[in-house]
Parts: sequence; structure tokens; C-alpha cells
Amino acid sequence: MKYDEENFNSAVEEYKEILGNVKDKSFLVIFDISNSDAFFSLAPLSRAIHELEADMHVTGIDRESKALDAVKDVWNTYKLEKGGVSDDKTQALRSFINEIGKKGEFEDLFVGPDFIIEAKENGFEGDFDLPFKPGWFKKYREGEMTETCAKIWKDVYDLKDGENVSIGFVLIQKDEMLGHPIEDYLDSYAISWNMVVACKDRAKVTMGAATQRKSLLAKAENISELKAVLAGCELCKESDEDIFIKYKKLSGLLKLDRIKPIDASFFISGKGYHGKHAFGESIGYPSLNKKTRWQSPGQMIYKLDFYPQTGADDRDPLARVGFTETLPIDVFIETCNIDWKIMRERNYKIKEIADRCKLIRVIGEEINGLKTDFEVGLVKEDGVHRWVRTSDTDVREKINSEYLRRTGIKAGTMANLPGGEAFVTPEYVKGTIIGDVVISLDQSYRLSEKEPLVIQASGGGYKVVSGPEDIVKKIQEKKKEAWEGIMNQEKFKSLPQDIINLKKKNFNMINEFAINTNPNANLCDYLIVNEKIARMIHIALGSGFEPDRATDYHIDIVINSPRQKMDIYGIDDGGNEHWIIKKGKFVV
Repeated sequence: MKYDEENFNSAVEEYKEILGNVKDKSFLVIFDISNSDAFFSLAPLSRAIHELEADMHVTGIDRESKALDAVKDVWNTYKLEKGGVSDDKTQALRSFINEIGKKGEFEDLFVGPDFIIEAKENGFEGDFDLPFKPGWFKKYREGEMTETCAKIWKDVYDLKDGENVSIGFVLIQKDEMLGHPIEDYLDSYAISWNMVVACKDRAKVTMGAATQRKSLLAKAENISELKAVLAGCELCKESDEDIFIKYKKLSGLLKLDRIKPIDASFFISGKGYHGKHAFGESIGYPSLNKKTRWQSPGQMIYKLDFYPQTGADDRDPLARVGFTETLPIDVFIETCNIDWKIMRERNYKIKEIADRCKLIRVIGEEINGLKTDFEVGLVKEDGVHRWVRTSDTDVREKINSEYLRRTGIKAGTMANLPGGEAFVTPEYVKGTIIGDVVISLDQSYRLSEKEPLVIQASGGGYKVVSGPEDIVKKIQEKKKEAWEGIMNQEKFKSLPQDIINLKKKNFNMINEFAINTNPNANLCDYLIVNEKIARMIHIALGSGFEPDRATDYHIDIVINSPRQKMDIYGIDDGGNEHWIIKKGKFVV
């Protein structure tokens, strides 16, 4: 390990001894983004809190946070109301709580954290006094990290002076909630910190992290949930529905308009999920033109083009977003510190071929009695060609100009890093797919060449024929949880019925096909990298990237084109072949 493991473990034990019995309690930790000692102490502190079976929410501020002050005012108002105080503010909060209580149990949402600690000059102070413990951290490839992060802010984000930026990082949870080596998680702290350093002189930066859950349906960490509800209700407070009328009154009294969307966000994800967003599932967030509803404030803020609500909601997207996983530093540098222009040029060559063709054929050689052999349809029934995309890493603008030209609809932009793929939402997929690299579920899992995941696609759906027992089980569990979520949305009418019907229709389809193009990506434990390895390909079960192909899960599966010596080519209306990959090697 590149870090001081003994120092890290010692810090964890010291924190645990000080904290004592805090099982099932909640912590809010606040630090200033200028304080590196506080930030790097969060790694052993979060490990300690999670081993003590408590929840943790971390907020990094730039000297002050008006949004955090607003959340604190909500907690304080609730505490006063429960203590018997009756004034305009407490009455407005109670009225709002009672109104949303007609749709579910939300009372606990407004209960503040059990413990609050804040980083000061020499340590954390508050309900507990804790020393800083950053000694585990050691700088590694610092110059290249600086260069890589600066290139991302320039070439991927085109960051503007004065923009508001949020950077999400991961907490260190118990081993069962890591899934990958702890060193990868510690590397993510170096990446997050360098992303802050690379932009803080130009932008107003906040940071955040929270305890993750094993299940999509688990109760989410409470502070994150309240922040989400308040952010979503702020965007919908001009609605004429009773819930939002009562929220608007509360917002005016507590000045909750201090909670504002950011301009750009970057986050690192680890294993697990946020958990169920109960407000979005049972109530939903209405568009102000009354034409649709959203499941989360993030969906409204980013307003991505593949959401079915985007075309119905006439509001503009408010932010752009990029993300990665808990990658090792070496992998992050090698795959992101690249010539983005050259890689995008190959993507355009693939797009030019696909745009000329009505379908793509993918045929591998037979290995151990198994053979990839499938067809990807590119033209819809009405004759319109499916949109072949050339970049998954372009968030230089809030409004997607290409989508605006194509459709007249204002949609947002999203990037996953590292980049490197040309991809399409297929009209259909028919044939046999042998997944032999990696799959993404609650985290990335390696697939075995000796026991690959075999999928049979019929054009209208797919079936998992065989594969590792644990992987097949996790696929079934994720689909079951996603289906339960859709059923709850239908039960509570938190989404329009036409969107519910769409999600049901698309639930068992393959809705992404991609050819990978990153020249520096190499095989590792993370799908977000492996799905970019040049000459490999990937497909996705579940939701696609056009609004008519939405549903509530997305499972990427990477296929080793060089190993399977694949032939990949398009066929045009005249039956002519247009080659992309021959025997696992690019010909474009």
C-alpha cells in the first residue's frame, strides 16, 4: 500500500475509543475546504463511525454555507415545534409535515443529527472533540495528478470563472460495503482533493459525502434525504399543489431560497446506493407547466436528454455533472490525462459508419463452445435513425447544443470518467452475447473467461442463460428492487402513467450498445474503465440513452472483442458492409 496503513488503522481505533457506543446514531461533520488535515482525517473517522454502526454525513464548505445554514434552521424550527413553541415558522413547518404525511411517513426526516462536529484550527470540536489524523496520507504522482485534474476542468468541463462547483467523495465504510481494496478508496481522497485544488481559485467549491446503503430500497441517510427534499421543493414551490403551496410559505419564513443548485458537479462513487428517495417515490416533483413529474431533484437539475420528462418540462437544465468510481490513482491519471481531441475523432469515425447503416453485426469466434453473435438495429419503425453518440465526456455546456439542434429541446449534459466510447440506444438487439470482462451492479464485478455471463437477446427482450451464480443472483435482486420502485411510483401516482408504462415496457430490454475507444484504458476491477478499453465493446441491460427507452436500472456488461477476435461492421440499405473492427482490431 502506498499509504501508511498502520497509521490509518491506529487512527481508526483511537477515534472508536473516543466515540464509544454510538450505534444507530447520526453524525454531521463540517469542515472548510482549505483544511487538508481535516479532509484527510475524514477517511479514518468515517471508517471508525461505520464500524461503530452509525451514519455519517459530511459537508465541506468554503468559509460559509448558506445552504447548510438553511438546513440547520429547519432542524431548529422542528425542535422548537416539538418543544411546544407555536409561531409562524413552527406552524408553517407543521402544516407542511402534515400535508406530506398524507402520502407517507416523513416525520423523522426533520429530526436533526444526533451529533455535530466541526473542524476548527487544531481538531474537530462539538459534541465530540477529536484530533486530526491525516498522517496516513502520502502524496503520490502529485505533478501528474495536478495536470490531470486541470485537464479535466478545462477539456471536459470548460470551467468558467465564478461558477459554483460541488465535489462528492466517498466515505470509508465497513469491509462489506467496500467491495474493492481500501487503497482504492484512499486513492479517491487524493483524487477528490486534487480536483478541489485544481479549481478552487476560480470557482466556489463545496464538498459532500454520506453513508451508502446496500439496497436501492433501504432507508437513506437522513441528512442527505432532507437536503434532497428541500432542494426539490425549492424548484417546485411555484406549483399550485397543496404540498408545494405550504412549502412555499415555509420557504419564505425560513428563507430556504438559500438552497440553490450548483453549476457543475464531479463525484466519485463507491459500492452501494443512496437508498430510497421516499418523497420522490410517493409524491414526486411536478414540472411547473403541469405536464410531468420527476423522481428526484437531481433529475430536474441535470435534465438529461434521455429522461422522458425532459421534453415535457420547459425549464432549462441548471447544472452539468461528471463522475467516476474509486479508481486507483495510476488508472485515473493514465486514462484521463489524454488527448481528448484525438480520441473524439475516432468516435466520430465510428458514428459516421453507424449513421450510414441500418444495423451492426457483431460476430466473435467460438471459444469453449460459446460464441458472441448478435445484431444491433439502428432504425426505428418510423424510419428515423437512432442517435449514435460520439462523446460520453463532454460537459462543457449546461444545455446540450447537439440535442437542441436535433430536437429543439433543452437538455443537460453528463460525463463519466474516464471517457472513450461511441454508443447508441439500439432499436433492437438479437442474438447471443458472451460477457467476459466486468459487470456493474451495486459496484463493478469481474467476469470470468472460464465462466462468462451468457445472454440471449430476442429483439424485444433478453434472458440471462448462464453465468456465475452470485452475479446472476445480484442481477435478479437489482431488477426486483427496480420493479418494486416502479410499482410504488404507480401506486402513489408520483409519475405520469405514460412514463410508468414506458418503464414497464422497457424493463427487460437491452438498451445500450457501445464500442470502446480509450487508448490508455487497460483491464482492471472497474467497469467505468473497462467499458472504455479501446477495441472492447459493451452492452447494457435496462435503461437506455433515449427518452423512449427509460426504465429504473442500468447494468453495463463489457465484452472482450480482441479475445473473442470479433468482427464488427455495419450494413447499409444496399447490403454493403462498412467495417469498424476486424478480428478484434480497429480498421477505422
